[in-house]
Amino acid sequence: MMVKIDLTGKVAVVTGAARGLGRAYAQGLAKAGATVVALDLSDCGDTVRDIEASGGRALGRRCDVGDITSCRDAADDALARLGRLDVLVNNAALFATLKTGRFDSLAEGDWESCMRVNVTGVWNCCRAFVPPMRERGGSVVNISSLAATYGLPNALHYTTSKAAVIGLTRGLARELGRFGIRVNAVAPAAVETEGMSQFFGDKKEDAVRAVVAGQSIRRVLRTDDLVGTILYLASDASSMVTGQTIAVDGGTVSL
Repeated sequence: MMVKIDLTGKVAVVTGAARGLGRAYAQGLAKAGATVVALDLSDCGDTVRDIEASGGRALGRRCDVGDITSCRDAADDALARLGRLDVLVNNAALFATLKTGRFDSLAEGDWESCMRVNVTGVWNCCRAFVPPMRERGGSVVNISSLAATYGLPNALHYTTSKAAVIGLTRGLARELGRFGIRVNAVAPAAVETEGMSQFFGDKKEDAVRAVVAGQSIRRVLRTDDLVGTILYLASDASSMVTGQTIAVDGGTVSL
């Protein structure tokens, strides 16, 4: 029997929602009926307008996930305006602008910035948005990466941060299950986005060729390839799934 994903009446928060995967997640959640809170350091106006143009409902707000005060202000505002929080998609991450290099040549400041956003940012958003879920339950979806499950050379800061997201996911799942809150992670391979182009630069074609060569399904991922998994984890269709990392990588690794 086919299960239709229906998030009508739910409120879903998506970080890093101004462009790329975050925008795609926000649009997908809205199409499934959720009211979306789109958060980013950049303006989320385009994301909100796209959702509203399709008949959905969304709010946009600037938020620095590395700053707990910014996260709590965003959570308080969303709760005051919408009355509930049901889904949190922790998508915001430093990737596109990261400087790569051998592990012993990475700048300490770059390492710390990566951890601040990619790890502490997930923790901060959970601290801010999860407490209101304790009454009725909810779903947290953390975005990890193939970098964590397979390894990405010359980007140890990013690889380590995304591995930490998996550990954080497992620990939170154990801690929050008694409240009916599920916590899972998604680990995508390289996805065709502006951020990927920015990260790899003139080496993009070679990088994509290498990634795709290791996949069972040999084409580069598109943003739409991730949305179904996000909707599944956000919905009651995955009501007994928690603490898991789902690899959406064309069959590169088996977890």
